[in-house]
Amino acid sequence: QVQLVESGGGLVQPGGSLRLSCAASGSIFSINAMGWYRQAPGKQRELVATITTDSSTNYADSVKGRFIISRDNAKNTVYLQMNSLKPEDTAVYYCNANIRKFKYTREFDAWGQGTQVTVSS
Repeated sequence: QVQLVESGGGLVQPGGSLRLSCAASGSIFSINAMGWYRQAPGKQRELVATITTDSSTNYADSVKGRFIISRDNAKNTVYLQMNSLKPEDTAVYYCNANIRKFKYTREFDAWGQGTQVTVSS
């Protein structure tokens, strides 16, 4: 069993900051890419940022220069530092990890339960 547990969401004013965390636990041999996605009401889930095992990063254009993704491989944890938040950043944020449970098994994508981020004055 593999679990991704997110934390750090909440209500923040425009221009403020939040830091999301996501810890993976359970039967894990290795984790490849990790990332954050978000889904706003009435919209499709979209990629926010991803990070590889060697810390190569990729960001959606809408968050470049404001959000920073990082990871701690020893803790199987990925972070998302969100700065200069805007109302349009309001969404449920989901953590994703590409996981191999055992050495010779195939990788699969695991998802967290989501954490609400609301940017409003």
